[in-house]
Amino acid sequence: MTYCVGMMLNRGLVLMSDTRTNSGVDNISVFRKMYSWSVPGDRIIAVMTAGNLATTQAVVSQLEERTKAPDERDNTLLKAPTMFQVATDIGRLLRATIDDRQAANGHQGEARFSASIIVAGQIAGMEPRLFMIYPEGNFIEASWDTPFFQIGETKYGRPILLRGYDRDMSFEDSVKLLMVSFDSTLKANLSVGLPLDLMVIENNNFIPIHQYRVTADDPYFNAISSSWGDALKNAFHSLPDYSFKSEQG
Repeated sequence: MTYCVGMMLNRGLVLMSDTRTNSGVDNISVFRKMYSWSVPGDRIIAVMTAGNLATTQAVVSQLEERTKAPDERDNTLLKAPTMFQVATDIGRLLRATIDDRQAANGHQGEARFSASIIVAGQIAGMEPRLFMIYPEGNFIEASWDTPFFQIGETKYGRPILLRGYDRDMSFEDSVKLLMVSFDSTLKANLSVGLPLDLMVIENNNFIPIHQYRVTADDPYFNAISSSWGDALKNAFHSLPDYSFKSEQG
């Protein structure tokens, strides 16, 4: 399992993903799940993946291969006219990859090869866009009604995002919010783990303005984790006390 979040702000896009993959409690590995491609002054595109590792690695490998020799290939990422077309082509590639693996393994393998992808980025002259692609290859786009997407193990970190998100918040506050969301998920589910990868994309700036890997000994993340735990305890104790004694009429 994994946990990835893509968030849309007035100032741009903020992405964070974990790196844990596992095939049982005794087989845990670290694999990057966030990838990006950029052409300064023209475009920046990032993807985050969740699901079957072999499937997502096959998709990313094909995207990487297309970017290595643009004169010899139909380079979707670097030549597509819109982010909508980028999402469409990645969706088709994901669906085709899943279909190929299912055909090779029979219908019994259908669930095993499932995967989903978040696509984020901006092409010059257009607005930044954020998409979530489903295993079937179809997708939805973020809006101010739905300003962030999660894939993977979403339920533990979602309440934090719903309560704390503000489209006008600074990049720094959005990173703090994501770290709280990820910390809550890490505490609740062993299938999500450090390190975490972070990327911040500012509007009309076609290279990331901030990229960072959060490791287990990161002082800021550890301070956030400890302080958030203390804040929850203090908030709990500040709530009105419950009494077993019923009021007498």
